[in-house]
Amino acid sequence: MKQLRAIRGMNDLQPTQSPVWQYVESTLSELFARYGYSEVRTPLLEATQLFARAVGEATDIVEKEMYTFDDKSGDSVTLRPEGTAGTVRAAIQNNLLIQPQRLWYFGPMFRYERPQKGRLRQFHQFGVEVFGIEGPDIDAEILMMTARLWRELGVAEHVTLQLNSLGNSESRAAYRDALVEYLTARKDQLDEDSQRRLERNPLRILDSKNAQTQELLTGAPCLLDFLDEESKTHFEQLKAFLDAAGVAYEINPRLVRGLDYYGKTVFEWVTDSLGAQGTVCAGGRYDGLVEQMGGKSTPAVGFGLGVERLVLLLETLEVLPETLNQQVDAYLVAVGDVQSAALAAAEQLRSELPWLRLQTHCGGGSFKSQMKKADKSNADYALIIGEDEAAAGQVTVKSLRADAEQQTVALSELAKVLQA
Repeated sequence: MKQLRAIRGMNDLQPTQSPVWQYVESTLSELFARYGYSEVRTPLLEATQLFARAVGEATDIVEKEMYTFDDKSGDSVTLRPEGTAGTVRAAIQNNLLIQPQRLWYFGPMFRYERPQKGRLRQFHQFGVEVFGIEGPDIDAEILMMTARLWRELGVAEHVTLQLNSLGNSESRAAYRDALVEYLTARKDQLDEDSQRRLERNPLRILDSKNAQTQELLTGAPCLLDFLDEESKTHFEQLKAFLDAAGVAYEINPRLVRGLDYYGKTVFEWVTDSLGAQGTVCAGGRYDGLVEQMGGKSTPAVGFGLGVERLVLLLETLEVLPETLNQQVDAYLVAVGDVQSAALAAAEQLRSELPWLRLQTHCGGGSFKSQMKKADKSNADYALIIGEDEAAAGQVTVKSLRADAEQQTVALSELAKVLQA
């Protein structure tokens, strides 16, 4: 029979890779908890209209990238392409917005696009969403939290915070008109994708990767010149908070983000350590989205962080802890007809030392072959039970990583020896 393979762009996470992911997941979840954020889990599958309404029908995600199909009832459903829309829907549906909420989530997202390094069709994302706080202090907090994350992961010197403000809907509309007027007069100089966006989503042209289009934009109107007074004040206060906390940033007036729901603050943490400049984490304010999706008017801000790209950055910079290669602390070798005694001893030891990562050899084999497997496991110690040790209620402890003399101890004393 023909061998079955995974769908292109939807990769397996192999046992050798999972320790890195577990390290990233635990680092992020523990950091969020330290800041008082709570986890929310939403379905992978949502009504298609949720994303069309929230993300915007003129965005690349909705137009080209979503995995959408009709279910057996004939309803149009979509595998979630991002996490904010589902979190907003859950917050409204479960009446969470009667008070401010600091939420985080983690899980797979799905977009149909050309798979490439750090960008897959099934990718994984951490996200933070805060509801019910309208001041720039909460914008500053989530940026300080991500800055702390980079320090704790050892990549702070390799990421840069880019910051911008999109203003309110009225100031954006005024800027949009000015930008369209400028670009329409030069439409024949735009790349094909930007010409299409000029009709439906002109602000996205600012984010074009086409060099000729970017050169053309140097003379375009500047978004910051069109900000309303409230947005200006909000942005200035945000910058003051970041300055006071020592969080460095660059103002990027062309930063707009790719989703329709953003307003006021937008930001990206970018790196050039992966070749071409890439975004590791991005987000901003979306004060109108809750009301747009049927809830009461609620200020909101958040970000998304791609795990594949972050893992790639950690591996490229070689900043991962060496201990990630060690899956077990001790390996129990059972030689002869002692498997029953070895399994019982292992269970007793796990009860006495709950933190101990202990792997028991199963499947038989010679002493030499078992010791090779013990060494290959990267364990610090081999615990050896042969027929003589089993008869005497003892275990031989052999260090595999240090130049230390092996010792034979009573099984009742083994926990104390390993603890020491």
